[in-house]
Amino acid sequence: MPFNAIDTVWLMTCTALVLLMTPGLALFYGGMVRSKSVLNMMMMSFSTIGVVTIIWVAYGYSLAFGPDSGLGIIGDFSDLGLDKALGSTIGAAGHEVPTLAFVFFQLTFAIVTTALLSGAVADRIRFTAWLALVAAWVTFIYIPLAHMAFSAEGGTGGLFIDRLGVLDFAGGTAVEINSGASALALAIVIGKRIGFKKDPMRPHNVPLVLLGAGLLWFGWFGFNAGSALAATGVAVVALINTQIAAAVAALSWIAVEWKRDGRPTTLGVASGAIAGAVAITPSCGYVTPLGALVIGAVAGAVCAWAIGLKYRFGYDDSLDVVGVHGVGGVVGMLGIGLLASTRANDAISNGLLMGGGVDLLLRQSLAIVITAAFAFCGTWLIATVIDKLIGLRLDPEAEITGADTVEHAESAYDFAGVVGAGLGSGSQHSSSYSQRNN
Repeated sequence: MPFNAIDTVWLMTCTALVLLMTPGLALFYGGMVRSKSVLNMMMMSFSTIGVVTIIWVAYGYSLAFGPDSGLGIIGDFSDLGLDKALGSTIGAAGHEVPTLAFVFFQLTFAIVTTALLSGAVADRIRFTAWLALVAAWVTFIYIPLAHMAFSAEGGTGGLFIDRLGVLDFAGGTAVEINSGASALALAIVIGKRIGFKKDPMRPHNVPLVLLGAGLLWFGWFGFNAGSALAATGVAVVALINTQIAAAVAALSWIAVEWKRDGRPTTLGVASGAIAGAVAITPSCGYVTPLGALVIGAVAGAVCAWAIGLKYRFGYDDSLDVVGVHGVGGVVGMLGIGLLASTRANDAISNGLLMGGGVDLLLRQSLAIVITAAFAFCGTWLIATVIDKLIGLRLDPEAEITGADTVEHAESAYDFAGVVGAGLGSGSQHSSSYSQRNN
């Protein structure tokens, strides 16, 4: 069937950018853990690419984006193996793209969302348990939420977008709040790292963190602007809004650090940029550039505060998936209800602060609650079952030794010949690192 070549090239380019985000996440997370677990951290991201790809081709896409089964939460098995997608097109009239391009684009979303969960269980999960978790979680948690949040075939199925009229441009529910709530459940089930709040657990390679953050920032342009599914004015709005929110959030995060800790940090500026990109994900195609600036500023400050909640409540979300992705996603979804503007997208209604009513804000709030409850409860159940069947956690001795050696028989760095005193170089970081990772 005929398709729009320009829109197809645009979507293919954005797909490549989003796929790059998972290796970027591997670097981002790899730099944040201790050196004894960096390869294991990266391995979790890269292995996710393989597992999720197989599931997506076999049945995942069909269940996520196939015709609704009647409840608004899952599709059907009409496109197993992508036979139906082969040779067909999808999209609005005049902006059709090959269905397989859309399939691949959405596959990259599923991959990076699942990989985010590794940040909650860093340093202590068995690799076999991780693979089982990935397969079960993407099947029973991500796929239903993707169906709810993104339009099903025919535009008559998804609970959020088609039935409740919720606005979520690129995944504030299915990606961000989902990963945050799921990370909280995982952290509770697997338990705290040995030495949590007692031993220093500082990032072992901050330049690696910055490199990963830069790749994530770059890939996020494809993540958000590509969600327009066409090279349109709305895609341009999403593109510039992504830049604005990430940049402003980076500054607002370090402003909080500066006041709280007395100095800004490189880890803070990287985390702030990610928090801003998270918050603008659901709202990038619905708010004006000024609205994106406000959302970014709020997200950076709120997420910088939220990462401290794990110390107050005692859950060990190792790399702050809850504080950055969960809380940032909530900021972005509520931001739509407050700041959505027909000037940015004439297919929507205005938010409360832009002259609209409270109805949109209430719908956005309902989607937040449903997503968080579904993701938390479902992930808690999956993790508990896996723990009972094969065991989630490394043995204490293996955890102390390090996941790289025990799980993969490898080490990231060869310290042979290095003077003992030199091994300690670079280990002193600012107080902000202690707050993030102790």
